[in-house]
Amino acid sequence: MPKQILKAYKVRLYPNEEQQIFFAKSFGCTRFIWNRMLSDKIDHYNEHKVDLKNTPAQYKKEFDWLKEVDSLALANVQQNLRAAYSKFFKGLGFPKFKKKGQRDSYTTNNQKGTVAVTNNTVKLPKIGHIKAKFPAKIKGLIKSATVSKDPTGKYFVSLLVETIVEPLLKTHSNIGIDLGLTDFIVLSDGSKVANPTFLSKLQHKLAREQKILAKRREVAKADQRKLSESRNYQKQKVKVAKVYEKITNIRKDFLHKLSFTLIKNHDVIAIEDLNVKGMVKNRKLSKAISDSSWSTFAAMLNYKAEWYGKTLVKIDRWYPSSKTCSGCGHLLTKVELPLQVRTWNCPSCLQSNDRDINASINILNEGLKLATLKTVGTTGLA
Repeated sequence: MPKQILKAYKVRLYPNEEQQIFFAKSFGCTRFIWNRMLSDKIDHYNEHKVDLKNTPAQYKKEFDWLKEVDSLALANVQQNLRAAYSKFFKGLGFPKFKKKGQRDSYTTNNQKGTVAVTNNTVKLPKIGHIKAKFPAKIKGLIKSATVSKDPTGKYFVSLLVETIVEPLLKTHSNIGIDLGLTDFIVLSDGSKVANPTFLSKLQHKLAREQKILAKRREVAKADQRKLSESRNYQKQKVKVAKVYEKITNIRKDFLHKLSFTLIKNHDVIAIEDLNVKGMVKNRKLSKAISDSSWSTFAAMLNYKAEWYGKTLVKIDRWYPSSKTCSGCGHLLTKVELPLQVRTWNCPSCLQSNDRDINASINILNEGLKLATLKTVGTTGLA
């Protein structure tokens, strides 16, 4: 059956000078409201030990220039700050103050056509139509729009659209995935996808540009000039940002294509539930693990499986997939199978096992068990 989903479309904007000024004001006002509301909440709690119920509207009397921007953008700041506090109470980090030039953005909502698209423009509240370049045709009801400016100076709008997707055809094929560093993934059918090492390929260029940036910083400090006023420093800063942007774009393109291929060709996908945050604490492997973007890949598989009627099963991170023989189930100890050993013969059934392929087969088998139990449980409740 067709499914209703929320899908985001990232669209490149080409604002004129007047529109750029409006965006700068909007970024500044939303950043100011966030910081002021957060500061007042902290001060009020320290003094009275109760939470302050402040809203953006009460600040407009004192700061008249807040009326120049979209009021919904300010209202969304309140919602985002409330959500940040909720995450804090659940054990996550405390909300942080925002700085100019770091993730400049604001979000507005579509109210009776205030956000709309044409063939080559995006319409936004209080600013009208902005020239745009669309990566794909946008179908569905636009719910909200988030305008942002990246470190290279490019403008984008992310349109959250309520749309309908058709489930993909069943293939009657299941697959287990073992994540790695030498190979990005190893599949239970024996195939492997090499790790593209996005950062490593551009590491030399990135290091060169960063070295020049450091020199620009030293020159500006020697001349007692602020970095914001040093044109050479700002130009070089954009060059560094462009290298990072290229790495990010290549990585996202690879992950999107690979995740969709797996979802399209298989009904059940089993994958390890890795503790990536814990793993990146290893200084020797942190850069390689971060470059692989395992968490992003798993997240893509998750929402695409939900969209297209497929099943993604995550295996417990403590499941001994590598040390268990996929033929007979014999379990080796950590001493018997150190990390550097890539192939081993089972002492019980004498089966020759490739460490990664064997792990992916075990992940698939465990995933199918969990998927079956989940299906049986749901049927029983029904």
